[in-house]
Amino acid sequence: MTKRIDRRFDRHLAGLINSGERGVLLGGLKGVEKESLRVSPGGHISMRSHPRGLGSALTHEHLTTDYSEALVELVTPAFTTSWELLQYLTEMHQFVYRNLDDELLWSTSMPCLLNGDASIPIAQYGTSNIGRMKSVYRVGLGLRYGRIMQAISGVHFNYSFPKQFWPVLADVLETNDSGQDFQSDTYFSLLRNYRRHGWIIHYLFGVSPTVCRSFVAGRDDHGLEEWDKDTLYAPYGTSLRMSDLGYRNKSQADVLISVNSLTDYVRDMSRAISTPSEEFNRIGVEVDGEWLQLNGNRLQIENEYYAYIRPKRVTRSGERPTKALRRAGVEYVEMRSLDVSPLDPVGVNQAKLRFLEAFAAFCALTPSPLIDHANQLALDQNHVTVARRGREPGLILNWEGRAVEMRGWASEILDAMQGVCEMLEEGDSEKPYSAALATQAQKIINVEATPSARVLKELTTTGESFFAFGMRLSKGYKSYFNELVAPDTEKFSALVAEANHSLQAQADLERAPQPPFKEYLARYLAD
Repeated sequence: MTKRIDRRFDRHLAGLINSGERGVLLGGLKGVEKESLRVSPGGHISMRSHPRGLGSALTHEHLTTDYSEALVELVTPAFTTSWELLQYLTEMHQFVYRNLDDELLWSTSMPCLLNGDASIPIAQYGTSNIGRMKSVYRVGLGLRYGRIMQAISGVHFNYSFPKQFWPVLADVLETNDSGQDFQSDTYFSLLRNYRRHGWIIHYLFGVSPTVCRSFVAGRDDHGLEEWDKDTLYAPYGTSLRMSDLGYRNKSQADVLISVNSLTDYVRDMSRAISTPSEEFNRIGVEVDGEWLQLNGNRLQIENEYYAYIRPKRVTRSGERPTKALRRAGVEYVEMRSLDVSPLDPVGVNQAKLRFLEAFAAFCALTPSPLIDHANQLALDQNHVTVARRGREPGLILNWEGRAVEMRGWASEILDAMQGVCEMLEEGDSEKPYSAALATQAQKIINVEATPSARVLKELTTTGESFFAFGMRLSKGYKSYFNELVAPDTEKFSALVAEANHSLQAQADLERAPQPPFKEYLARYLAD
């Protein structure tokens, strides 16, 4: 093992293997949040309201919207197997398509045709205080960063280790306590190692090397090259979504949130939410009776801070994420680096999910020194570099102030993951995790096997623009889902009932007595 992956990783892995608990990694909980823009038959972002047949975006547990009224978000429950997760996601797509009339779900992360900020409708959640807060927050995002960035779609992978993992890991690490503090510390070790090594996700799975010219209209600092009159691209790009053109824009460069511990994380996040911003205060908060943002602070709420990965706990009603973490510790992690894949009908596939599950275990088992601010900036830059230039021959990244070749580092990570994959496929003769790992190893050997390269090859072969490519696949997937055998009657009826129940829940919420919005907001934001 090289110095980029601590030799103690081998000992930790061997400890798990020799523990006698053969299925110590089996049964971790997995979930996905998948976003897609609703678009018109002509490929423009939809200006229609969230379809009523899909239920209430405010109160539906599994079918909501993100920034835009047109940005549908499918949220799966947590499953112990990835095939169950993908089956549920498929059935949800079938249900959504049956309520879209002539509209499509856009098949890529980078958006369809846009006509500036005004063409992107902000999500609406009704007249309740919590609904108003969600919409005002989005108004603030648009005024702070522009709406165009918020039209990007992604896939988030949620993961928690199985219960039997914790006491075995505690024995391996020679500690007597496998309780919540130990679990939170382990998840924060994972977070730090994701910052160190997570750039590999952009290389292996990034699938947004191109954009419509309309995405950067009026900008001359994008640094992209012309593919055709309607399409711009990064010649060696993997994930423009995760680059400085997307979520890693410079507007949050001065917001540094430590992942050295739960205490540090909550402290830094709380400080950012409570620290006034001269720039954002100039926008105003409530102006002539109209709410423009939740506050004029560096962050309005926790979700405004874009991170590649987040520590999470299910919140109680009206509870902020940091309060939930402070109350009961980390419950799971949310990996946020995945592009929506136009190469997969539901935007993600089983091999990808298996790799991410193994990668989470690799990050948790690898010793994870604390990260100071300077090192954090350097590690974050590695992510941006790979997102912009990941397929560049001989690409160099930064490791503790030293230049290292990206592909060599990537090979070390994949080699280390082999033992983790073997543990995850305990008892499965088909060895699916090892197969998923082998598929990724081929991408290190052959850059043309990466999904970003495959997209560019497809555009070369067909002569399509990025927009034409996205339209073809979006139409094709609509036909695919509409022609699939429908979920059985019981499942479909349950989806309809869930949508109807959410509409009733929103109506009940709006009829209930509520304090003035300003009072509600002050109470929510209070420490």
